[in-house]
Amino acid sequence: MTQASLESKEDLALDEVLRFMRLIWAVDHQLERVSKRMEATIGLTIPQRLSLLLIGRHPGILASEVAEVLHLHRGTLSGIIGRLEASGYVRRTVDARDARRVGLTLTPAGAALNERRGGTFEGAVRRLLASARPRDLEAAERVLAALGSELRAVGDGAAR
Repeated sequence: MTQASLESKEDLALDEVLRFMRLIWAVDHQLERVSKRMEATIGLTIPQRLSLLLIGRHPGILASEVAEVLHLHRGTLSGIIGRLEASGYVRRTVDARDARRVGLTLTPAGAALNERRGGTFEGAVRRLLASARPRDLEAAERVLAALGSELRAVGDGAAR
């Protein structure tokens, strides 16, 4: 569709919406491709990698905290943690002060895998962050956070 063929402001707005949605779809598609490649090469999907990185930075973190930070349903995270635990990368530790609290820590194998940077999605993110202007990053963060809120409202049935 060319600018000349746009019939109204609504058409222009729809064109902007579609263009933005295509960009989101492209990023989502590439994340899926990278996740599959990571699983084949290092044995971790992107959600598993994110979980491993977070646990490595915060030893003893609760599964509920990981779920909250990563915006994952607790059931989804339970499967991720189960696979990381079965692979020997994560172990559950009982809090000495409160036996009801079970934290997550990396095993030596998990810590070693956590150090790997090549072929991971965060390598691409690091390269982008290093080359982007701070104000562009701030704007992108605001837009992505706002989009997350809008999508959450749709998912909760609260969207207008």
